[in-house]
Amino acid sequence: MKARIFTVAIALAFAGVTAAQTLNVVTAGDQNMVDYVNNYLAPKFEAMNPGVKVRAVGTGPGDGGSQKIYEKLSAQQKAGSNEWDVDVAVIHQLASATMVKEKLLMPYRNDVSVGKLVSRDTAKNALGADVDGYVLPMFHSQIVFAYNPDLVKAPPKSYTELNDWVKKNPKQFGYNGVKGGMSGVGFVTGWVSAYSGMADKLERGPYEASAAPAIDKALSGLKEFNQYVVMTPGNAGTLDMLNRGEIAIGPVWVDMFYTWQADGRMSPKIKLVLPSPGLPGQPMYYVIPAKAAHAQLAKKFIELAESPEVQADGIIKQFNWYPGIDPQYVQPKLDPAAWNKLFTDISPTDLSKFGRPFPLSPY
Repeated sequence: MKARIFTVAIALAFAGVTAAQTLNVVTAGDQNMVDYVNNYLAPKFEAMNPGVKVRAVGTGPGDGGSQKIYEKLSAQQKAGSNEWDVDVAVIHQLASATMVKEKLLMPYRNDVSVGKLVSRDTAKNALGADVDGYVLPMFHSQIVFAYNPDLVKAPPKSYTELNDWVKKNPKQFGYNGVKGGMSGVGFVTGWVSAYSGMADKLERGPYEASAAPAIDKALSGLKEFNQYVVMTPGNAGTLDMLNRGEIAIGPVWVDMFYTWQADGRMSPKIKLVLPSPGLPGQPMYYVIPAKAAHAQLAKKFIELAESPEVQADGIIKQFNWYPGIDPQYVQPKLDPAAWNKLFTDISPTDLSKFGRPFPLSPY
């Protein structure tokens, strides 16, 4: 009898080992992306799925981090592996286009209920590439104008108004050029879109070299504009000069802005505006590799990560990012203070209308 009980116990133990699964999440971005998965998402998912362990590792910030994920998946594809050791990846737009083209990703959006909660173009278009069905935005980061209402009573609401405003208020607008950070790059691409009249072509393609004269003409106007502005020392430099009153208005990343306010480094009176025809933003994407070992678990994980509750508490409250899903689905999960903090100055309608993607990389 004892031997029989012992045999059953061993069998149950091995059954437990067999049932145990590890969901491997690989993310580009800063360490806070890894921490978000390991410390916030993982405990929730593991509690919902007994026997499952979530393990997240990072590959580093920027497109370089996404490139490492691409190289890992590409190597497994070329080796003919039947199961790949990445179940969920978090990547940038540029890498997503390449991965879809090379059949490294699984189309999954129609398999998850949260796929219906996203209507922004960024869920279909990544720098001109068709990624529809293969990606869901984890969050949206957005460039906007921040301004001091004590110094700017009626902020410019378009690039045309801004161009007139700087001539009447020289050295009150500041930005960090194209070498000092992406808020400056975004301002310049927004300028070119506004003054070339080619926003849709620049953002959706196809790439045409014949667009160069119109782009050059827009940039020549920017050269004149720059005579009236201040060049700031980087993304943080723009925020710092705004806080100290050295400039009155400038382009900033929304999440950096609210983080600075929360940390007491930015005056609470500084406000935001999103001008027409728009400024670029950038999502990061949840994707599932084409031969993920645990594809069904990966879909369940993304269902959790994109749920209105998690988008509200994790993405908005913890990081000050705009949600990956449409804001109206998140609003009921937020208290009025949290909602108003992110959407009073810039409404969801403004964001939908004037939040634009970056142009195609060849441009």
